[in-house]
Amino acid sequence: MTGAPVRTLLLWCPDWPVLAAEIVDGVPATGPVAVLHANRVVACSTPARAAGVRRGLRRREAQGRCPALTVVDHDPGRDARAFEPVVAAVEEVAAGVEVVRPGVCALAARGPARYLGGEEAAAERIIEQVAESCAVESQVGIADGVFAAGLAARTGQVVPPGGTPGFLAGLPVEAIGRPALADLLRRLGVRTLGEFAALPAGDVLARFGFDAALAHRLAAGHDHRPLAVRQPPVDLTVTAHHDEPLDRVDAAAFAARMLAERLHDRLAGHGLACTRLGIEAVTAHGQELHRVWRHDGLLTAAAIADRVRWQLDGWLSGSTGRAGARPARPTAGIVRLRLVPDGLLARGGLQPGLWGEAGEERDRAHRALSRVQGILGPEAVVTAVLGGGRSPADQTRLVPWGDERLPARPGPPPLPGAPAKPPLPGASVTPPVDGSSGVVPPPSAGAGRGGAARAGRRGSPVPPWPGRLPPPAPAVVLPVPLTATVHDAAGEPVLVSARLAVSAAPARLAVGGTAPAEIVGWTGPWPVDERWWAPAEARRRARFQVCLADGAALLLAVEAGRWLVEAIYD
Repeated sequence: MTGAPVRTLLLWCPDWPVLAAEIVDGVPATGPVAVLHANRVVACSTPARAAGVRRGLRRREAQGRCPALTVVDHDPGRDARAFEPVVAAVEEVAAGVEVVRPGVCALAARGPARYLGGEEAAAERIIEQVAESCAVESQVGIADGVFAAGLAARTGQVVPPGGTPGFLAGLPVEAIGRPALADLLRRLGVRTLGEFAALPAGDVLARFGFDAALAHRLAAGHDHRPLAVRQPPVDLTVTAHHDEPLDRVDAAAFAARMLAERLHDRLAGHGLACTRLGIEAVTAHGQELHRVWRHDGLLTAAAIADRVRWQLDGWLSGSTGRAGARPARPTAGIVRLRLVPDGLLARGGLQPGLWGEAGEERDRAHRALSRVQGILGPEAVVTAVLGGGRSPADQTRLVPWGDERLPARPGPPPLPGAPAKPPLPGASVTPPVDGSSGVVPPPSAGAGRGGAARAGRRGSPVPPWPGRLPPPAPAVVLPVPLTATVHDAAGEPVLVSARLAVSAAPARLAVGGTAPAEIVGWTGPWPVDERWWAPAEARRRARFQVCLADGAALLLAVEAGRWLVEAIYD
């Protein structure tokens, strides 16, 4: 059973990556500034937005809209270091601050509201404290749960207790923070969080998956944490003692990485993963430091190490705030470091697959393949991309690893009603020919064949690739077709006329210099006449499927009087 969401106060600093660049690197945030990651804008300043720059734009497009744009690379470590003075300022007013991400922190609203005279008074006091100590503008939202409080902070609202579902109901589905899911819901007619929350939870899970089920809980006003969250056992915490005090960031980061791996291994041994991490440090003079980091997904070993390193960097470097505010730097080096996992979840329902997004297998595979490319060249590692086309060789494009996976030819997969069985031994079937392919049906097709084509056009839309081979797809597509000869029962070569009339039933097939094999079943011809308007690129051929006596199934093509083996069926 789930309890009521905790009343949460969330502080949000708009455009924090831009402010962090100003605090750490001196880039003035009063001008047009954009922070880029993977060549796309992740944050921009107010003057940049006024010039048309938006999140998600590519670098060239952003600079085209604002020629005076200053571009800064995204640095999560810089954002975390610069945010430490803000968190320290909030802790001077209220205890128990959790860092959601650099630029956003949250805490339970009950305590500050009680001793500061109400929730609105607590929000005003915290905003004033951050402005006076760090010269940073911030907004506070209060609602039931971290997710609703984050949305309320965008407009500086205090949602009344119990009013979170109504507050969320009128917001667009894009507020859920999942663009792919929001686009799908839009196309299904679901436009607001209220409409999404009204859908049955079981149907959402069955249709859209686990992540959409969590989003459905958020839209309904429940806390953003699953109810399986429990307090960690005492033995899951990991502690490291250091005889030599750690007073340098690089030495502390090395120790933090080893400790993070120990914590991750211990959690994995119990089948658990944490979504919240407590970092505790004790200096040689007995000073105690504590901070809590929150993460939307599961914290991997690398993610734990990054957050510990960022936090130690903020403590030991004593990064200066925007107005010169500096948190109290430890008076001595760290002699004890302790990691406390919190917000534990059972990993049983979230085990990643071979290329899973929840684990690190995808990153490890990417690093391995990129290393092979570095040794052998970019073209040494390729992946297949499916697309449109009339022949199996046209429907697959090999793309180097890391390049954009776009099909060479657009087009959806074959129509659901296409034939799905290979030719039967001893049978000779001529499939319907779509008149839009530019090929005249052979006279042998008869009236029934034309009638079938007309009925298909009346009952369903014309396929996007007329003349495309029906399924199943062949198992092996030969990079270079093999030359073959096809003879009838009398030993005469089988010919196909310009009007697709087959001279005789195929009886024997010889590939290259091999002995002829008996053909026990065949179907065809399937004609294709491509690019007839460009004589230099024009191509006209007819294709056949044949079954041999030894059980092999081949895809043949006859072009300019020559027979070729294009593919092999499994």
